[in-house]
Amino acid sequence: MQNKVAMITGASGNLGSATAKLFQKAGMSTVLIDRSAERLSQVFSSVANSNDHLLAGGVDLSAPNSLSQLIDKTIEQFGRIDVLVNTVGGYRGGKPVHEAELVDWEFLFDINVRTTLNCCRAVIPQMLKQKRGKIINIASRDGLQAAAGYAAYSASKSAVIRLTEALAAELKTSDVNVNCIMPSTIDTLQNRAAIPDADYSKWVTPEAIADVIAFLASDASRAINGVALPVFGKS
Repeated sequence: MQNKVAMITGASGNLGSATAKLFQKAGMSTVLIDRSAERLSQVFSSVANSNDHLLAGGVDLSAPNSLSQLIDKTIEQFGRIDVLVNTVGGYRGGKPVHEAELVDWEFLFDINVRTTLNCCRAVIPQMLKQKRGKIINIASRDGLQAAAGYAAYSASKSAVIRLTEALAAELKTSDVNVNCIMPSTIDTLQNRAAIPDADYSKWVTPEAIADVIAFLASDASRAINGVALPVFGKS
């Protein structure tokens, strides 16, 4: 993984930051994208002035053309994009379909599907040009089967899986591998606060998921394409 260039969305979040720090430790250059420039600068203050890394804050990935200038800047600075990791995502749920607000459906499809779609569309032309690339999307175990009250979230994560499969089929002869990860509940402070009575030992940590992402980003996964990989911890 040394000397490769990885673009990570949602970089200041729990999973994004764990992935970025692991990649940096492995010797990769990183392009770190987040909607909050302030939060991004706080989390990655140690590399803010490094020529080996690029902090891109204030980016709304739900906008179709949000990455065009950043792609150009990345190619100018690093010459290539070897890996894209889409960790941007969100969660809402609890209401049955007939009571849930349509705005929640729109929010979840924007943050879970549209951002992933826009980022993939932005980097694929460069990966095709260089005849090499890895794309790792983040779905969810809920994308496999919906539960009562979580239709919108499950549908949005299912769409990420289907998008991953379609991209993998389209790009499989171009040495661009596209896979996704399906975590169960991630062990974060936010999730612990939301579910205080849960058995946290069964949850999967961001660092454990980052290890799986690193494998899919490495040459060791060169024969893996179109996979939705379960990362459930002990749950």
